[in-house]
Amino acid sequence: QVQLVESGGGLVQAGGSLRLSCAASGDTFGSAMAWFRQAPGKEREFVAAINWIASSALYEDSVKGRFTISRDNTKNTAYLQMTNLKPEDTAVYSCSMGRNVLGRSAGNYDHWGQGTQVTVSS
Repeated sequence: QVQLVESGGGLVQAGGSLRLSCAASGDTFGSAMAWFRQAPGKEREFVAAINWIASSALYEDSVKGRFTISRDNTKNTAYLQMTNLKPEDTAVYSCSMGRNVLGRSAGNYDHWGQGTQVTVSS
């Protein structure tokens, strides 16, 4: 059974940076991983996704050029490096895992972590 545990969230000022980590356990071979976020009162939103060999990535338009998704399969861990953070990036960030097909829909992913809070102050 796959388990995902996020870490690295916190409070940061606008313009600052954070790196989120997602540690996976279980059968992760050949999977795609993604990050989603959900702000209070809003629907869950796709942020970024990466395929198994890290040769391809997708980004939501508002984070392009600011966020970078990566993974280290030797550590079964995915990362989301976030720079130039804005107050509108405030949300609970969750990582997810699914078949090795990149997609922006939550339905592409079968396994989810509990999430980590990111708060960006102005």
